[in-house]
Amino acid sequence: MVMRSKEKPCFDLAMASSELSHPVVFTTTTQHVLPPSKYLIPAGWARFQLSQLINKTLALPQPTPFDFLVRGQILRGTIAEWCALNGVKEEETLEIEYFESLMPPKRLGSIEGEEWIGSVSCQAKGHILTGSYDSVVRIYDLSQNLLHSISGHTGPVTSVCWASPDSLTSRAVISGSHDGTARITPVPNLESQGSPQPLLSTASLLLHTSPLSSVAVNASGSHILTAGWDGLLGLFSTEIPQEDEAPLHVLKSHTGKITRGIFQKSGKTAYSCSMDSTIRMWDTELGVCTDTITANNRPMTDLAILSDETTLLASSSDRVVSLYDLRQATQSGPPPVLPHPSFPSTLCAHPTSSHKVASGAYDGFVRMWDLRSMKSPVNVFEVASKKGKDGKKILALDWVQGLLVVGGEAAVDLWKVSENDEVTRS
Repeated sequence: MVMRSKEKPCFDLAMASSELSHPVVFTTTTQHVLPPSKYLIPAGWARFQLSQLINKTLALPQPTPFDFLVRGQILRGTIAEWCALNGVKEEETLEIEYFESLMPPKRLGSIEGEEWIGSVSCQAKGHILTGSYDSVVRIYDLSQNLLHSISGHTGPVTSVCWASPDSLTSRAVISGSHDGTARITPVPNLESQGSPQPLLSTASLLLHTSPLSSVAVNASGSHILTAGWDGLLGLFSTEIPQEDEAPLHVLKSHTGKITRGIFQKSGKTAYSCSMDSTIRMWDTELGVCTDTITANNRPMTDLAILSDETTLLASSSDRVVSLYDLRQATQSGPPPVLPHPSFPSTLCAHPTSSHKVASGAYDGFVRMWDLRSMKSPVNVFEVASKKGKDGKKILALDWVQGLLVVGGEAAVDLWKVSENDEVTRS
């Protein structure tokens, strides 16, 4: 519940100077509630001074940094700058919500290997799933102990995911590879008995004539979506077949390599992005393309959807991540973008927040974004390089329950991130 200040006599904090002031009402969902009053705040104040005001007014025993939200935007400059940018007049009362700033991510450890990691998943609680360029899928616990290895592919594994990660009876790993196949591997017991246990794929999902870029499973765990460089998407059942399986539907419309296919979290819609500079939407029941978003000369490399399913994010070769509002029937004008200094290779939306996103890039940095303030990331951190090697390209991200897992040239990094739905500040 948001605590709001009521109309009472103003505290004029600009009286001692000739500086212009602005009327402000503060709200918060935290335990640190200011007295219910309207404040006349010096227009030149920014986050630091506002944070000091809260600390001093409440006489907090330990200095506590705060962030501030004004009409859905995080305050990054002064109040005067925000008002000028948004056309707010001097006498208009601003409602400013404040909340505690959060600690930056903390590195928990890493899993080193000799080969690149093309894909990671932490959707099965307490476990890390990886797909490697040595053609092997591996399962680790959070202490970085290897529990299982899965063989069967004959090319680099570029995508992995779980089918029913929380089920004890129907848990399985789905993997896609440069060998042109997707495979289903049952995992009867996640915990290893002593030494790491080898597992074998039971069957291949056959469709593609080129490398696979991604595999995905829908929210109910009933269907698999494969995406390939041959421009095709395949829809398969997750029921483990006794022999190699053909798709239920083949989705055709792209004219270039498909780089990612994902399911909508609810419903029966899928999305795909491609090097043909388009995003396509699919009815998976009918197996047809229902809509297309075209971005001229912007080959797309990865795709993610926000938790509230209102917005698609697509990374592209021109070093930006574009945002597409699915609530709009047509995309009017260029989309808003998240700028990057290096090629953004992978995206991951926060599992529950509708405004938090992580991106990984070829410069070896993970950038964490709050979509209420898009000019720059709210936090940037660098993955560890392999000992004796310079390569640190990031190829994969996954994010769940306060854990962010990073995969790439430097193997696998595990990071603890805050789960509060606020801003993380470095």
